[in-house]
Amino acid sequence: MSKKILLFDLDGTLLKSDKTISEDTMNAVMTCKEKGYLIGVVTSRSEQNTYAFLKELQPDILITSGGALVKKQGEYLYKATFSVQETNAMIRAARKVCGEACEITIDTLDAHYWNYKTNPKDTDRTWGDSIWTDYHDLAQESLKMCVEIFDERQAECLKTMLPDCDMLRFSDGYWYKFTKKNVTKENAIEKVCEAIGITNAEIIAFGDDYADIGMLNMAGIGVAMGNAIDAVKEVADIVIGTNDNDGIADYLKSLISDASPMRSEKYNIDKLAGIRYNCGIQSRQAWW
Repeated sequence: MSKKILLFDLDGTLLKSDKTISEDTMNAVMTCKEKGYLIGVVTSRSEQNTYAFLKELQPDILITSGGALVKKQGEYLYKATFSVQETNAMIRAARKVCGEACEITIDTLDAHYWNYKTNPKDTDRTWGDSIWTDYHDLAQESLKMCVEIFDERQAECLKTMLPDCDMLRFSDGYWYKFTKKNVTKENAIEKVCEAIGITNAEIIAFGDDYADIGMLNMAGIGVAMGNAIDAVKEVADIVIGTNDNDGIADYLKSLISDASPMRSEKYNIDKLAGIRYNCGIQSRQAWW
């Protein structure tokens, strides 16, 4: 087997729009696990906000908070935290730029904090035991801050005020993610590769949003969901079905089928030749 790890983003990828994993997709993932693939979840959610899915998935690799926390078989491989002082300075900066009432989330090692005007669990029951706070007495190290920013100029201003952070916007709203500089999904995956002794070429990664672009670029095969933003599809090696139509299940069934036209050995050759597949469309086109 030339591909050893399957890495899945959660929202918009492994999860359907209703924030569940379809039975067909779960069965396909478990079949791959039985055949020897390692399974990984790579998400911008906090670890606490993944618990609803972890019991059944039992991933070998868990990367959360956009790459700030990495676990292998339940043991920490890496964590990139802001100090208490840095965390509070970030919150003050966000409020200075965006106003005292701006909505903020903070991931820590033990919890997910929020100051939303509306309880996030009212719209997403999988969000876990998030804790409401006004942040005036938060005394914990953090992994990630997210801020809702409606004006791009404010986002750029906050980015300038936080030069030691990486900033990234999510495509499905006005939320911006701030992690330590160079803390990304792809850099977290590199740490996994070092720990278990594999190369990037042995990874198949699935994603749909801006935070997944680097991950798909560095993987042996980068798979974009049919519902992915255009920027993700442009860097992917394969575009499959949508998250609501079992795109992952269909791809994984092809992957483990001896008759599959997308067997990894064949695909590696075609990838080097610049070939891009659209799974299910029966067509291929050159990048150039």
